[in-house]
Amino acid sequence: MKAGYDIVIIGGGPAGLAAAVAAYDSGVKDVLILEREARTGGILNQCIHNGFGLTRFKESMTGPEYAARFEREVKARGIEVLLETTVLSLNQQREVTAVSPEHGVFTVRAGAVILAMGCRERSRGALNIAGSRPAGIYSAGTAQKYVNIKGYLPGKEVVILGSGDIGLIMARRMTLEGAKVHAVCELMPYSGGLKRNIVQCLNDFNIPLYLSHTITKIEGKERVTGVVVSQVDENKQPIKGTEKHFNCDTVLFSVGLIPENELTKSANIPLSPRTRGAVVYQNRETEAQGIFACGNVLQVHDLVDFVSEEAEIAGRGAAQFVLKGAHPRESVSVENGRDISYVLPQKLDKNASGDTKLYFRVARPLKEIKFVLRCGEHVVLERKKRVAVPGEMETLLLKESQIKELSGNVTLEVVE
Repeated sequence: MKAGYDIVIIGGGPAGLAAAVAAYDSGVKDVLILEREARTGGILNQCIHNGFGLTRFKESMTGPEYAARFEREVKARGIEVLLETTVLSLNQQREVTAVSPEHGVFTVRAGAVILAMGCRERSRGALNIAGSRPAGIYSAGTAQKYVNIKGYLPGKEVVILGSGDIGLIMARRMTLEGAKVHAVCELMPYSGGLKRNIVQCLNDFNIPLYLSHTITKIEGKERVTGVVVSQVDENKQPIKGTEKHFNCDTVLFSVGLIPENELTKSANIPLSPRTRGAVVYQNRETEAQGIFACGNVLQVHDLVDFVSEEAEIAGRGAAQFVLKGAHPRESVSVENGRDISYVLPQKLDKNASGDTKLYFRVARPLKEIKFVLRCGEHVVLERKKRVAVPGEMETLLLKESQIKELSGNVTLEVVE
């Protein structure tokens, strides 16, 4: 075990694998991937449905197939991977302390660190739903692991809260395995998932979607026996008299993903309250010099193709940092304006070379709009869009010449 590496990548999921390949191809051969599971691939290993790779590879692949492509690329380059290795701490001096069965507790010093830890699901405890704690309550991702990896069916009569992509996919999966999905309930007046998942997972299987509804009570002592679902008003408060009762033995929660940023916090790296990930520049470098972030630990993506694209940006940025060292920055902030929930990157370095793709989401469903990027009163960039929804990420390409001409902070907003 070496004491130091040029680049250490924390996380061996789709982001970590793509970042490692990009860093290697950019000229840095001394790369180490630390992965806490028994194999690389991350969440893709349990996503056995197809639909991955449509943007990047122009073909429909399953999650494990998509991961295998990058695993082969990593192996072909001889990049070192440590499995069953949990990172315990990280500091701004880029010292990574980890523990594994093979090496025990060890510390490595990195020329650059790439954070690619992914995200976790929000649990029932964050929702304050009335009822006891019976068996039969799962997050959608846990149920997916039981069904797809372990071969267990969590229940036969199911109600799902939340219309995120994992919840929609599990509605279809449970139906295909013989369970009856009575309803998918969504607190918001619109779905949080991709349009294609609503069509393929709910409409095609006649599973009802109740918008502006939530579970107000879970019944059952030893095992879930039923739920009460109520309509909510514009303040997200249950409306009395709108209660519906469903007999069920299983409740799945798909109520959002939270970037896994405990290590980021422990290294005192500033986080964005909107993305819950680190504040980054266009090369995905955080405010801590030489520490980069990418994938779902930075922002929750809806397509793994975008995760790989962003990871490659971080991989190239980390390689450049190792090879050329830090360069003086002249930065401007990118702020979210009307009807924009967040923009990433949050900072632009005017001295950086190359074009920058801005990733962002709208705050509510919109039609016939324009995205406008302003610097003061000056319009830097604008693009028309017929339909935009919060569940689907949007992008804008900002040219290098446009970035160099910025005279101050910029704001992205929606004009109807």
